[in-house]
Amino acid sequence: MTTQHDLLSADLHMGTVMLKVGDMRLMGDYYQKALGLDVVAEADGGQYLGRGSVPLVHLQPAGGLHIPGRGEAGLFHTALLFQDQASLAATVASAAQYDPQLFAGSADHLVSEAFYFTDPEGNGIELYWDRPRTEWSWSNGAVEMDSLALPPQRYLQHHLTEASVSGQRDAGAGVGHVHLQVGDVATAEKFYVDTLGFEKTAGWHGQALFVSAGGYHHHMAMNVWNSRGAGPRKDTLGLGEVLITVPGQDDVGALAERLARRGVAMADTGAEIVFDDPWRNRIRVSVEAEAAAAHR
Repeated sequence: MTTQHDLLSADLHMGTVMLKVGDMRLMGDYYQKALGLDVVAEADGGQYLGRGSVPLVHLQPAGGLHIPGRGEAGLFHTALLFQDQASLAATVASAAQYDPQLFAGSADHLVSEAFYFTDPEGNGIELYWDRPRTEWSWSNGAVEMDSLALPPQRYLQHHLTEASVSGQRDAGAGVGHVHLQVGDVATAEKFYVDTLGFEKTAGWHGQALFVSAGGYHHHMAMNVWNSRGAGPRKDTLGLGEVLITVPGQDDVGALAERLARRGVAMADTGAEIVFDDPWRNRIRVSVEAEAAAAHR
């Protein structure tokens, strides 16, 4: 039985997503020009890109690695959350203008409005805006989500403004959630819910799992749409690490105890722990203040 002590903090946040990159010039150009992110820090040849002083994506050079195959586990998409519909529309417009062929679709998910792109090295990206929580519907502990039509041109006509275009880089954004490709949903639930301490918020016909902390619709998701039966990942381009930040060292310590009880190998400094999920997707859980200081 899961107790409150076994749950991740309701005040956790998704942090920087690190990508292993083959062509830094090409990828840096995309994230800056298409997505309107700025370089907020540099380290070890890599770049942290974000809005203001908040890093969202960490591009780390990894020459010699290959792009993963379609059926392998790894990143499905990094989801960037915008504060309002006008800010979302401004970045959707710049991403579409940068290269229309990288647009991958759009959907009204009831809890959110989302637009999907693929970066030049095949990493999925979601740009989205949340409807107010008072408008979300829950049934038997599950949040109601769907994938309804959301025509991009109509959306831009309704929400794109001169002010949002000119102020694109000044508008705040964050990593709202991270969606992974995994080999099977049952193993994902055992790891992310039973061991890590997320709460399950939705499923989809045994093909996808959505989990969160604090009643959000989802901070992480896992699916088998392209990767059913996939085993542990090879060292490839793409996802390098997912950062999750929590308020204090007690939160890190409680998670370390849970991982140790389940026999999960980890590196533990007290202020953060680093470990792999069953598919070798690397997760770092850090005290929020420590994570913020690392990029100053």
